[in-house]
Amino acid sequence: MLRADPPSFKFSLSLANAIILASDTPLLLLSANTTVLAASRSFCQSFGIEQARATSVPLSALGQGEWDVPQLDALLRATASGFAAVEGYEMDLHRRGHSVQRLRINVHEVDYVSEAGALVLLSAIDISETRRRDRQKDILLQELQHRTANSLQIIASVLLQSARTAQSEEARSRINEAHHRVMSVAALQHQLALSDLEEVNLSQYLVSLCRSIGTSMIRDPSLLTLKVEVPSIFVQANVSLSLGLIVTELVINALKHAFPGGRGGRIVVAYTLAGNRWILTVSDNGTGRPIKTGGAKAGLGSSIVTALAAQLGAVIVVSDANPGTTVSICHEANGSADARAVLAAV
Repeated sequence: MLRADPPSFKFSLSLANAIILASDTPLLLLSANTTVLAASRSFCQSFGIEQARATSVPLSALGQGEWDVPQLDALLRATASGFAAVEGYEMDLHRRGHSVQRLRINVHEVDYVSEAGALVLLSAIDISETRRRDRQKDILLQELQHRTANSLQIIASVLLQSARTAQSEEARSRINEAHHRVMSVAALQHQLALSDLEEVNLSQYLVSLCRSIGTSMIRDPSLLTLKVEVPSIFVQANVSLSLGLIVTELVINALKHAFPGGRGGRIVVAYTLAGNRWILTVSDNGTGRPIKTGGAKAGLGSSIVTALAAQLGAVIVVSDANPGTTVSICHEANGSADARAVLAAV
C-alpha cells in the first residue's frame, strides 16, 4: 500500500504502475472517475484490448464498449469514495464475436493520494471454464443419482421377489432384512439428492429415513411407533450419511429383537448437541437386545454400527432403559475416553 505525499512516493507510484503493467494477473489501475491509468499486459491479452489504447480512457470505452456496465461503474465509484470494497463480484462480459465470459471481479481502493484523486485497483479473472466444468459436474452428478436410485429400486424389487419364493423361513427372513437395508439406503440417497450435497438438515433427513423404515417394517403403527426427536440443525452430507446408516441398523435391530411375539411399544431416535459434543441415541421400551461392539460373533448390523462410529470418531455405549435398551453414539471433541465416561451414566 502506498501512502501520502513526499516526493519519493512519486517514484513509488511509477514503480507500482510498472508492476501493474507487467503483472500476470489481469489488473487495472483506475482513477476515482473510472479513467484507466494503467492496464496489465495480462488484462489486455485476456480481453482482446490493445495495451497502447488501454490508458487515459474511461473504463466504459475499453474494447468495443463491453466494459460499459452500469453496475460495475457504480461499484467502482463507491469503492473510490471509501464506501465499499468488492470481493468476488461476478459478471458476464459480452464481447462482440466472442463467447460470453464469466468474470470474477475484485475492487479495492489504493491507499495513496494522487493528482487524480483516489485510486482504485481492479482485478478480473475469467472463470468461464470453471463454471462450465461445475455445470458438467452437476449434470453428471444428477445422472449418477438417477441411475443409483434406479439400481437400488431394481435390487429391492429382486430381493422382495426372492423373499416371496424362498423355501425356508430363515432364508426369507435374511432376504427381507437385506431388502429393508436396501430400501433404507435408497431413502438416504434420495434425501441427499434433494440437498445441496454440502450440508443436510438432520431433522428432515432422519424423519424421512425413519418414515421409510417404519412403512416397510412396522405392520401396525397404532401398536408400535417410531419417533424422531432431532433439532433442525445442519450437518455435513458425509456425516449425515453415516448417522443415517447407524440409525437404520439400530432401528432395524430394535424392530427385530425388542418386541417379540407382536408386542407393542415405541422406538425413539434422538440427537443432542452441546458445544463440540453430540450424542445420537436410539431407545426402545421393549425387551431389548444390546448390540455387541466387538468380538468375532458380532452380527452384520453390529459390525456396520461399530465401523461407522469409529469413522465418526465416536464411541458406542449400550445401557438399560428400564424397560428396554438405549444405544448411544457419542462424539467428544476431546477424545473418545472422555465420551465413554460421559455416557457411563446414560
